[in-house]
Amino acid sequence: MNDLDMDFLLGAEDDDGPPRRRSQGTRTQQRRSRRRRKRQRRKGFVATLFAVVIIVGVLGAGGYFGFTWIRGLVVPKDFTGQGTGQVVIEIKEGATATDVAQQLEDQGVVASARAFVNAIGAAGKGSSLQPGEYTLHKAMSAAAAVALLDPKNRVLNRLTIREGLRLSKIFEELSTATGKPVDDFKQAAKADLGLPSYARKRLEGFAFPATYEINSKMSAEQILTKMVERFSQTAERIKLEEQAHQLGYTPREVMIIASIVQAESGNEQDMPKVARVIYNRLSLNPPMKLQMDSTVMYGLGKYGIAATHAETESNSPYNTYKRLGLPPGPIANPGDHAIGAALHPADGNWLYFVTTDPKRGITKFTDKETEFWKLRDEFNRNNG
Repeated sequence: MNDLDMDFLLGAEDDDGPPRRRSQGTRTQQRRSRRRRKRQRRKGFVATLFAVVIIVGVLGAGGYFGFTWIRGLVVPKDFTGQGTGQVVIEIKEGATATDVAQQLEDQGVVASARAFVNAIGAAGKGSSLQPGEYTLHKAMSAAAAVALLDPKNRVLNRLTIREGLRLSKIFEELSTATGKPVDDFKQAAKADLGLPSYARKRLEGFAFPATYEINSKMSAEQILTKMVERFSQTAERIKLEEQAHQLGYTPREVMIIASIVQAESGNEQDMPKVARVIYNRLSLNPPMKLQMDSTVMYGLGKYGIAATHAETESNSPYNTYKRLGLPPGPIANPGDHAIGAALHPADGNWLYFVTTDPKRGITKFTDKETEFWKLRDEFNRNNG
């Protein structure tokens, strides 16, 4: 067999059998190949490590912001400390804690409404918020704001209206206390103040004397309405209409009598007796004129405890020296005691009384005209 045939056979054997290992090259080439593979592995590791760092960083940042967001939902924003500056907050009638919270946030007092709601709930004062004005601070903690919204911290002007003042005098005192013109109160008295029907749309006699809390934002009409509301509460409490009818008089007549009792009495103890004198004169047949100096002076727009003869000759409808029966309306604004005396007069036959010593508040009563003139002489001696 020649060489060609041998080559052919060997080739055929290689094709039919498994492939032979290829040459691995020189040792130098092998070392270079190993170094190249190491560099590639290092680059892959660094890239993988860098990717891991980036992923961890993103997840960490997301976790932080996510935690902050969740924490903001659970723990609302809140300032610390007592704050600075002054902010006057008005809590309106019927306002809820949520209403107040939003107002505080809007005016920069607290950082968030939720912080205030949480704070007032924690303090157990959710139902203790009272209408009025309060002085708070900017950027104060919710807990500090709750503490300042205590009723004792309200910005108020307390005004006491004394028993027996005429409406004109009440307007003057309200004007002084509020800085509003007297004309504002005169005009407001014509508005719908919630007067009872028997007042006949006239405020005199129904502006109840008491201590009122007044703030600078209240209108003249709102202030007078509060006084009428106080009267209505008293009238309901003492059952004014029911008891007046039991006496045989209207509620209006009782209030007119109470106003005269208030003006004529030297002290609280004399009021039921003065009321009895008025009822006795009205019930005589024929009735006796009341002849009350206080009604004469009211009709003339004057003040004094004794009318002159000329004053008792006036044509005023309030001149009870010339006219029978009660004057057309109350002559002052009576308090609890005078109204109570008009509803519960003392027992007695008195037809006359004279305050013989005004300085000491001494008033004497009698059922005899001759004794009355003696008491008048005693008054003149004490005031001569």
